[in-house]
Amino acid sequence: RLISYSSINHKKFYIEACDDGVDAVLAIDRVSNEMTLTGKKDVPPSANTRPICGIMGTVRLVAGMYLIVITKKRNVGSLLGHAVWKAVDFDIISYKKTVLHLTENQMQDNKTFLSMINNVLTTDGFYFCTDYDLTHTLQRLANVSHDFQEMSLLERADQRFVWNGSLLREFLAQPELHKFAIPVVHGFIVMKPCRVNGKIFEWILISRRSCFRAGVRYYVRGIDSEGHAANFVETEQIVLYNGGRASFVQTRGSMPFFWSQRPNLKYKPKPLISKNTNHMDGFQRHFDSQVLIYGKQTILNLINQKGSEKPLEQAFAKMVSGMENSMIKYVAFDFHKECSGMRWDRLNILVDNVAETQDEYSYFMVDTAGKVLSQQKGTFRSNCMDCLDRTNVIQSMLARCSIQSQLQRMGVLHVAQRIEEQADFEKIYKNAWADNANACAKQYAGTGALKTDFTRTGKRTQMGLVMDGVNSAIRYYKNNFSDGFRQDSIDLFLGNYAVDETDGPTPLRIQKDWKFLTLPIIMVVAFSMCIICLLMAGDTWTETLAYVLFWGAAAAVTAAVIVFNGRDFVDAPKLVQKEKMD
Repeated sequence: RLISYSSINHKKFYIEACDDGVDAVLAIDRVSNEMTLTGKKDVPPSANTRPICGIMGTVRLVAGMYLIVITKKRNVGSLLGHAVWKAVDFDIISYKKTVLHLTENQMQDNKTFLSMINNVLTTDGFYFCTDYDLTHTLQRLANVSHDFQEMSLLERADQRFVWNGSLLREFLAQPELHKFAIPVVHGFIVMKPCRVNGKIFEWILISRRSCFRAGVRYYVRGIDSEGHAANFVETEQIVLYNGGRASFVQTRGSMPFFWSQRPNLKYKPKPLISKNTNHMDGFQRHFDSQVLIYGKQTILNLINQKGSEKPLEQAFAKMVSGMENSMIKYVAFDFHKECSGMRWDRLNILVDNVAETQDEYSYFMVDTAGKVLSQQKGTFRSNCMDCLDRTNVIQSMLARCSIQSQLQRMGVLHVAQRIEEQADFEKIYKNAWADNANACAKQYAGTGALKTDFTRTGKRTQMGLVMDGVNSAIRYYKNNFSDGFRQDSIDLFLGNYAVDETDGPTPLRIQKDWKFLTLPIIMVVAFSMCIICLLMAGDTWTETLAYVLFWGAAAAVTAAVIVFNGRDFVDAPKLVQKEKMD
């Protein structure tokens, strides 16, 4: 718990830790930007006081430095006795007391950059814990050295999942300040007490989104040169019972080679595989990293094996074959073909197909005495095009198989019992996995997930199809007309773009060419005239038809030109590096 002291008349911010017996105060000089430790006695008695819940970090914008703090939090639950919090409100505080030193253009740019930071902060799903490392799985934490456990949370955190890592760079350079820095993860966490056969256990689901190659649906696909995959998420399912604990980990991520699918006003842009890149370098780096962290890999590729997705599936299969790595297994399953006609029971074909592999990989389990009973030796790496809807359905089914075994082994379930038969738990389980799907989808695609009716109820419904249609329409609009700004927001927040301190123009002032405004106006005018001609008929039907055909043709031709030049009309990122754009 922290309290922030500051005053408009003082040259420093003072952040005081409110833990019992702690005298340390963080002082931030608002002029020099220097951060130092001091004592409570140095806090001016006249300072204005306000409570805060944590420090996200600092960021430099056009007007200078800003301090980002968590102002509200909500308790999610307790993990092994440690309170886990969801950050629900933030504040961005300027070091400068005024922006009058800026030009009008600079003020506008600074306002835009602030709205970008706010755009990320208001994206639901930031979680933190002040005395436990949320970035690591139970198995990783059980296998670390004593020296690792003595490190601060900031030092020991898995940097893939620290979303405020860039904001905390100033803190990282000064070890004495680490106690004030909280690693924050982005994704989804749910913790539920459950009862089966009169026995109460804690069921936890944690999804950690990687901040490497992070972004939005159509602007960030494939991998980067370091092998980081777009929309990479590590999902851990945890069971705590009577002092024992079990964990099952899965991953998802974009197909790990160089491909893109830039929005162009079409409902489903054609994916393109890069022809000028050595795919195997990044592909090898990606799976070397995955094997090092998780062990054996089974890839579950759920994309279509026909149409525009077919070349991607073929390329993925060819690259896995070319690696000749016995640690990596590839399974292609055409989700849409197999489940066509609402035959969702056919998903069990895939689950049964990998059942033996899942038994081999096992899961992490520790008994009540702290003895490790089993380790997870490999993970399933699932993907579809977005790694959202189809992927989440399959992950929830594999996780159910795992918890079935875990609960039997822990003595919660009897040998002959099935977890699907436990109605109360099944409701909690299905809703939590559907909520996980929605959270990941909103963070990447801008809307809730599709197919969540199956995850929640175990069957596909007509209302579910209608909701999928609504979400698809919203996705289309956001992907084409607002995702450029969202991508810029993420890049600024994660430090992929640094605001230049000079007075020069920023990329925000790039002007659209004449087509962007002129053609839509012509199309709207032509379409309007076509409607007017229909409503206000001429003296003869031939005259009316001529006018309707003329203006209708003008509207159609203009619309065709707009669609043909679709990339010029979508909201494209302005700050993003070229590597992400191609």
